[in-house]
Amino acid sequence: MDGKLAAAPLPDNVQRVLDFGTGTGIWAIDFADAHPSAQVLGIDLSPIQPSYVPPNCTFEIDDCEEPWTFSQKFDYIHGRMMIGAFGDWPNVFKNVYEHLKPGGYFEMQDTNFPMEAIDDTFGEDTALWEWNRLMLKASDTSGRPLSVAHLYKKWMIEAGFVDVVEIKYKWPQNTWPKGKRDKELGMWTLANILEGLQGFSLALMTRFLGLSAEEVELLLVDVRKDMRNRDIHSYWPM
Repeated sequence: MDGKLAAAPLPDNVQRVLDFGTGTGIWAIDFADAHPSAQVLGIDLSPIQPSYVPPNCTFEIDDCEEPWTFSQKFDYIHGRMMIGAFGDWPNVFKNVYEHLKPGGYFEMQDTNFPMEAIDDTFGEDTALWEWNRLMLKASDTSGRPLSVAHLYKKWMIEAGFVDVVEIKYKWPQNTWPKGKRDKELGMWTLANILEGLQGFSLALMTRFLGLSAEEVELLLVDVRKDMRNRDIHSYWPM
């Protein structure tokens, strides 16, 4: 996103900000540093955020699928990389709408399964294709599908939002592109996905497809090779 924390046209003096599914809290901390006027609240199921944070940034444990109980409304609500987090996305969007001040902004930044490619190098004969297929099947079985980001705009409109803008990016899986910017983006994407590949693959495939950990690990050996393979011109739709 060219270094931008938000795509929404926020005022310089934005006040109350909510980051749901904040994870490590890195976005909330960076946003608080960049906007001293804002009070930034990050919420997540897990207390994995650091103790030393800007004075205008706080974290709480909360579940966005439970009824929202915030006493004050927000100027800006933000979520990123949340696919697979919720079983009822329309209800979450409804809660967001009800907890925004008039004229406030809601922004989601997310990826959409399955991966795509600019040509025919990402075929059904690759382990990467099979991994995508199994991840989709497992997530559908879990009731928290990974293929819903393309519906965010529709659900926002249904929740009552107006002037909804959808911006699409292509994040290359590795450094296969020619351009310097896309090569760097591919380098980061590869490092990012390889870091978490084992964890979320094992969780979904063993719990919802009945595969053994050994079967999943065997598949991931070839998946990692495909993810690093610069002859496979795949990307993540963002």
